[in-house]
Amino acid sequence: MKPRELKRGVYWVGAIDWDRRLFDALIPLPDGTSYNAYLIKGSKHTALIDTVDPPTRDILLRHLDELKVKSIDYVIANHAEQDHSGTIPRILERYPEAKVVCTPKCKDMLIDLLMVPEAKFKTVGDKESISLGDRTLEFIHAPWVHWPETMLTYLKEDKILFPCDFLGSHLATTDLYVTDEGQVYEAAKRYYAEIMMPFRTTIQKNLEKVKDYKIDIIAPSHGPMYDKPDFIIKAYHSWAFDKPKNIVVLPYISMHGSTRQMVEYLVGALAEKGVTVKQFDLAVTDIGKLAMALVDAATVVIGTPTVLAGPHPNVAYAAILTNALRPNLKFVSIIGSYGWGGKAVEQLAAMIPNLKVEILEPVLCKGLPREADFKALEKLADTIAKKHKAEGFV
Repeated sequence: MKPRELKRGVYWVGAIDWDRRLFDALIPLPDGTSYNAYLIKGSKHTALIDTVDPPTRDILLRHLDELKVKSIDYVIANHAEQDHSGTIPRILERYPEAKVVCTPKCKDMLIDLLMVPEAKFKTVGDKESISLGDRTLEFIHAPWVHWPETMLTYLKEDKILFPCDFLGSHLATTDLYVTDEGQVYEAAKRYYAEIMMPFRTTIQKNLEKVKDYKIDIIAPSHGPMYDKPDFIIKAYHSWAFDKPKNIVVLPYISMHGSTRQMVEYLVGALAEKGVTVKQFDLAVTDIGKLAMALVDAATVVIGTPTVLAGPHPNVAYAAILTNALRPNLKFVSIIGSYGWGGKAVEQLAAMIPNLKVEILEPVLCKGLPREADFKALEKLADTIAKKHKAEGFV
């Protein structure tokens, strides 16, 4: 890939990571990703917006060589996370005149994470701007999207918003702009669910903060750019503001079939009552798919056998993950089986303190489920359906 020109003097100079399949040793990347960096040549000064993950730094440097960049005045660090900031030290070696422009919090973090010398920084306040001559960069502080130091950069004359991780998607593609909206919608929703959802109320505030800007192009740090910005703005608005839907997410594990029988019965009972169910076998589930389902769900029902007096470890992990992601759930319940005893319910309940939910009566059976257990599952399905209806979830 060569540098790509967005507008006169504005270039994409990032790197596409086709084969990466795991991010932060945690997040699945089924479609790879990209690390988008952007070069802006003003009449007086040149700015580089963000860099790339260090393993791909040679690609960024090659792009700058191909554009014959002799000097860079400003390296804009929208976000301190290393997949965007990690190549800053190498850029400063090559362009020693450059200043790193960032928020005061980001300065402290880059000193800690990358040992960038303090003298190399120029910190900027919210709504402060820098002139490149014929172009102006305005900086919009956006803390907790998704780290505390984040800012967005707005190129006024060209109406381009560079939001770093905000509004992005993990998607490797040669398309400079969105061409397949269905594919990008799913990738962006996965990205929102895994990374942005814990900060939903902050996302709401930052959507309000940018709504009055005239934006022709949104150029995020991951995935293709949006030359129709309303597409991603409306999607984020829905994910962040909408009420939950009439959906139950049911992550489960079954070791010897008892919990599976309970899951299958409950799924059928809920479906008969008009409730949509998204079922995930945690032995094989892509956790990104589970996270996406949580964006819209009103209820989670966790299915677990009892292992050493507690929940199955995969189920415990799913509970911890759900607690960390903080979806806009309203109800939670637990179903499962045990052989002689245990505290699976108590332990799982203790793993979800961040969820502001009503806990519905659990259904646990000893060994294989019997008639009374199926009746209890029927009652649970009825309770969920009635509560969804009462809340107006559709």
